[in-house]
Amino acid sequence: MSTHPLAVQLLTPDRSSMIFAVKGVIAMAMALFVSMSLGLDRPYWALVSAIFLQIRPESGLVIEKVVCQVAGSVVGGLVGILILAFLTPYPYLALAGLALWVGLNSAAATMVLSRNFTYAFAMAAMTAGLVVVMVMVDTTTANSEAVFVIAQARISEIAVGAVCAMLVSQLLWPVQVKDSLRRHARNVINMTVSYLTLELDPKSTHEQRHQQADKILETLMTLTEDSSAVVYEGPEGPGRARAANVLCNKVMSLLAVIQILGRFHRNHGDLVSPAFATLQQQMQAHFKKIVAANNYGEAYLQTQALRRDLLEKRERFVDESAIIFRMTRTSLELVADLVVVLRAYNALENRDSTLLNAPKLTTHRDPLLGAINGLRTAVVFLIGAGVWVATASPAAVVMMIMPVVFSVTLARFSLVALTSFMRRLLVGVIVSIPFALVFGLALLSQGSGDYEILVLVLAGPYFLGLLALAKWPTLPYGLGFCIPFTIIVQPSNNMMFNVEVALSTALGLFVGIGLLYWVFKLVAPPDSQLMQRRLLKATARDLLDIDNHPHPENWFNGRMGERLLRLANYDQDIGHKDRYITDLGFTGLNLGHVSMRLRQLIKKHRGLRVDARLQQWQQALAETYLMSSRGESNTLFRDASARLLVAVRAGQEEPDNNTLIAEGLCERLALTFERTAMTVSAAKGKPAWSSLETGQAHTGTGA
Repeated sequence: MSTHPLAVQLLTPDRSSMIFAVKGVIAMAMALFVSMSLGLDRPYWALVSAIFLQIRPESGLVIEKVVCQVAGSVVGGLVGILILAFLTPYPYLALAGLALWVGLNSAAATMVLSRNFTYAFAMAAMTAGLVVVMVMVDTTTANSEAVFVIAQARISEIAVGAVCAMLVSQLLWPVQVKDSLRRHARNVINMTVSYLTLELDPKSTHEQRHQQADKILETLMTLTEDSSAVVYEGPEGPGRARAANVLCNKVMSLLAVIQILGRFHRNHGDLVSPAFATLQQQMQAHFKKIVAANNYGEAYLQTQALRRDLLEKRERFVDESAIIFRMTRTSLELVADLVVVLRAYNALENRDSTLLNAPKLTTHRDPLLGAINGLRTAVVFLIGAGVWVATASPAAVVMMIMPVVFSVTLARFSLVALTSFMRRLLVGVIVSIPFALVFGLALLSQGSGDYEILVLVLAGPYFLGLLALAKWPTLPYGLGFCIPFTIIVQPSNNMMFNVEVALSTALGLFVGIGLLYWVFKLVAPPDSQLMQRRLLKATARDLLDIDNHPHPENWFNGRMGERLLRLANYDQDIGHKDRYITDLGFTGLNLGHVSMRLRQLIKKHRGLRVDARLQQWQQALAETYLMSSRGESNTLFRDASARLLVAVRAGQEEPDNNTLIAEGLCERLALTFERTAMTVSAAKGKPAWSSLETGQAHTGTGA
């Protein structure tokens, strides 16, 4: 029987967890000291701010989070002032306006990739709520000065906690984002090269390949998220961010190219010549050496040796088919991308000014998902507001505010991950209540009221909570413990040791977060199949738009990163063993790269007529992709390909080599669509149809 991860983390913490907890206690003690010295009204909000800063303690991420929290607090304070300026005489309208504001922030948090940016929206929602509610608690003293004082106090408390946490992060045992970037980059390169080996290995299984691809996508998104924070770590930070972006984009290109080689040898083994089979074996051997390399220099030398071998083998090819020449050229393109990936990794450690800039992998913005998350957060707030209006209980204020913070912060979580996270969060809340009553009331009430005694008593519980917060598997327990513990105890200059108030606050927190859990369950996103269809349609739209961007490869890779990861997650949630939806996502990535390659092949023949036919071909490509994802065939793609090729061949006495390759490319795409439609039909239990029924011969080259 295995030991629970929380017990392992609390009883046998590693050195990094101990340092993390010590730094957290120091940051919170500093935040409490500064806020109490400044005479702030509610110093415990500074502690709440400092707790959120402990998540991902790397210096660059902490600085970025401070900027986000302070900016969000300022915006939230201004919105709170604005709501009160117009709606103070109409409290119900003020609460409705506040519900709209928190809903908009939750929807916006769904549209950003970085978790730090979600904190900005969470702080904007929380600060506006605190300003409005604190004024409405006593409307008899509500005036412009009181409103401004309350807004200033809330912003100051959050800013104090954020700045103290940032200083501790920078000065004591600093951990930098560049180190995690290098670690993630090294992992993603090794996983990608291992994936290349799997794709070329005829003995590899479908599940093995998908598991490896899923890990690569997850690490890529983490790498992308961290790259925005490394810019705060000195003058070389922006260069490292560019290197990380280049690396992510080229890994996406590698995933697209290897799909071509992998599907070719699996689905058309009869076309693989002995010479090309030998070449693939040598590629596998070099890939294994690259994974085993101990440093950049060794890996780079192995990659260059692979490139030389490919060029040498290609020169020796005699009487090989066009498809083999095409596959060899694709292999060289793969190695060229791998060289750029390795150089990008080197630039994370050593500045490399020769690397071109590349955009980040972007988040997939789905308005439907944003609307649902916004509605969910607004519903949670309105229920809490209804309880507050009905009871006028101070505990209901906590029930209104804290669930909103968690709802906005967790907006981008999938339903499965969110459910698990919320359960562990609730466990932390339950455990925090007796700790708060014992330490916050029983012990502190016997003390002298001095700051030193306050810190000594609270340091123990916070240390345990921060130990749990130090690792991702136990983070929800730590978060659920530290924040409720702080709000129940409410450490300040003038503490009130009132058991009734403490229990009421604890009940409000527990009910509010429990309510959030059930609202998350009831107001859930649409079913996974609907979201998958929306993702595939978004991919088809990008295929149509691929000509409208100056650097289409970077743009398309950036759009497809998170989209592929979402498709894989939905596939896992549904439980498809064949993972055909994930395959459709990778097919979409492959189609984008193939259409870009086609443009390179026919570049010399571009003109008004060819461009018109190319646009029609691209439209047919996107439509056929969607139809094949439903298990349907579309003969119009072959017609569009034929018209395009006629336009390209016009004026040529004999088709040149690139034109012949383009012809084969179009044929291979047609066969890919037919095979995809058959796979989807079989997975859905529909009658499968064969590409042989179309009467088309297989004459193509690799797409």
